[in-house]
Amino acid sequence: MRLFFALWPDPEMSRHLSTVTANLTTSLNASLSLSAEARAVLAQNFHVTLAFVGEVDESQLTHVRRVGAQLRAFKFALTFDAYEYWPKPEVIVAVARNIPSGLKDLWSSLHQSLAEHQWALQPKSLRPHITLMRGVVPAPASPAALPAALPAALPFVWSVGAVSLVRSEWGGEHAVYTVLDTWSLLYA
Repeated sequence: MRLFFALWPDPEMSRHLSTVTANLTTSLNASLSLSAEARAVLAQNFHVTLAFVGEVDESQLTHVRRVGAQLRAFKFALTFDAYEYWPKPEVIVAVARNIPSGLKDLWSSLHQSLAEHQWALQPKSLRPHITLMRGVVPAPASPAALPAALPAALPFVWSVGAVSLVRSEWGGEHAVYTVLDTWSLLYA
């Protein structure tokens, strides 16, 4: 099974992200014609990946869960303050340009614990983002038009209080994510 650790939004944050994505889609459609392949990420799939563990045998699941259960990190606020277009994966993301120390500590601790168990990890560096749209391809005649058309982001804050272990499966057109376990972060 394919596993990753992530920040997983509560229902209120998922609704907010859906609204942000709908407004972004409307704005882009007004200034560009998005291709038919462009699609909003489903509300149940919003997340911030902390560590992609990869394929893990079912017999190793207990060990991966133990890593999550042993995490000791403090809650933090994460501000997403810009949109970016990433051409290689053809996505539009909301990014947090300033990384709070709580997230740096959590990411470092998690990666160190997973490396001790010989799991190959991605991402190799911390760049907090939430994928909002997939399959976004600029018109061939003007590839620079898409990044230029991105509106200024209205900053929003995610109060992060937990980290989750998630299974990733392919469900046809969309990935299907299942939260297997969640661990609360500590109060500062």
